[in-house]
Amino acid sequence: MTKVLITDPIDQKGIDILSQVAQVDQKIGISDSELASIIEDYDALMIRSGTQVTEEIINSSSKLRIIGRAGVGVDNVDVKAATQKGVLVVNSPGGNTIAAAEHTIAMMLALSRHIPIANSSTLLGKWERKKFVGNELYKKKLGVVGLGKIGAHVAKVANALGMEVCGYDPFVSTERAQQIQVKLSDLEDLFQQSDYVTLHLPRTPETENLVNMDVLKNMKSSAKLINCARGGLIDEEALAQALNQSLIAGAAIDVFSKEPLESNSPLLKVEKNLILTPHLGASTREAQENVAVDVAEQIRDVLLGLSARTAVNIPGLSPDIMDSLKPHLQLAETMGLLISQLSGGQIQKLEVKLQGEFVQHPSQPLIIASLKGLLSKALGDRINYVNASLEADSRGISVVENKDEARPEFASGSLQLTTYGDNGDHSVAGSIFADGELRIISIDQYPVNVSPSRYMLVTRHRDMPGIIGKLGSLLGSNNVNIASMQVGRKIVRGEAVMVLSIDDPIPNKLLDTIIEVDGITNANPVTL
Repeated sequence: MTKVLITDPIDQKGIDILSQVAQVDQKIGISDSELASIIEDYDALMIRSGTQVTEEIINSSSKLRIIGRAGVGVDNVDVKAATQKGVLVVNSPGGNTIAAAEHTIAMMLALSRHIPIANSSTLLGKWERKKFVGNELYKKKLGVVGLGKIGAHVAKVANALGMEVCGYDPFVSTERAQQIQVKLSDLEDLFQQSDYVTLHLPRTPETENLVNMDVLKNMKSSAKLINCARGGLIDEEALAQALNQSLIAGAAIDVFSKEPLESNSPLLKVEKNLILTPHLGASTREAQENVAVDVAEQIRDVLLGLSARTAVNIPGLSPDIMDSLKPHLQLAETMGLLISQLSGGQIQKLEVKLQGEFVQHPSQPLIIASLKGLLSKALGDRINYVNASLEADSRGISVVENKDEARPEFASGSLQLTTYGDNGDHSVAGSIFADGELRIISIDQYPVNVSPSRYMLVTRHRDMPGIIGKLGSLLGSNNVNIASMQVGRKIVRGEAVMVLSIDDPIPNKLLDTIIEVDGITNANPVTL
């Protein structure tokens, strides 16, 4: 008999749905070792945030077909291990949107009107009206960092409250921002000019400690900071220091780098203008029911041989197609990741041009892989083959496919990606050589021949004597080792592109120095 294991509290409606097709066992709060010892008996696992589904647990079962996370984040699931094992992972990306957005608004209001401390004072028998004079949200400037579903809903409510809303999201188009009545801003200006800043980002290596002491020092002294998204986006020690020194006027935090909040957290020593809640963003009856029903229905459907709506790891492609297109998908994803870092700013359109052999393959998987790479820097593990098109669409990125039947320059054909956005047009072309090696064959129409590497530096410069030597010496003096170098140009002493594969990432200060070199007009560090 088909069996489903539930290891976290789940709304009864979700349990009832699963009970229609399987035996449902609930073992709330079991240890990792116990879960690993019993998971072999189950076809499906349903969890919330309390269960850590590790590689060991996943590999302990040969029957497990699907893991359902009743919520948005899948940080507590080893998605890579699940994918390698052939286990589908699903979540409920929209089930708690309203709850999280409303908690954000509630935190803003509570912070503005000193509600928690005023309540405590009144319960002690005091009557301190003059002490708790607050401020209105009306006509204040709200900066929303991240304009996905939750951030967009916060912006909608804030507009209804009469706030001026600006936002930052490198993958939201100007048209999409206009639709949700948000004025796009760069990140530095947003923090400097906003009266309130609210974070709605995933936790990725790029977003970890996004709000640090430098950022806090540049905020208004009257500004207030809210985080109901993910722990780790804020340097908590820096925030505590900023509040104690009145660098900002207040903060309301629902999520923390380590949960439960540790007893030695510097935030617990802040004496004023700080509200802390124990990760309540999704804690409404409605949200709990929504995510439970959504995920339970998907588990039920998969167990019945149907497809899932919000799988986060396995695309809706047959294994045969995936195997045959493996190097092509890898190339497309790599190129998407590369061009996202070369383009910068908001992207409105992506053009995917197929030539030669690439025309003979199904184009949709290549487009999806390109989008996954394009959005990876912004969305981290949240982006996948299943949701890439939806995420691009929600950000107002249109996709144009172009097939070129002409005789290709390279025997294996080529794939070219072109982005159109606030920073102009940018293009990257690539091919697969006979030995299966991926190659970048042009950048912004300048011919190159580069094997993608983990760390790269792409520069635009004037083709003039000595400039290559200057850059090489500068990197060498800063202990940055160059593995390989390629220069592409169209005409002698005209504009050129230089691509360097390096062993380590470029420090920010060094990047500033590189851009100041006479003849270099632009420099983009790339991490693949």
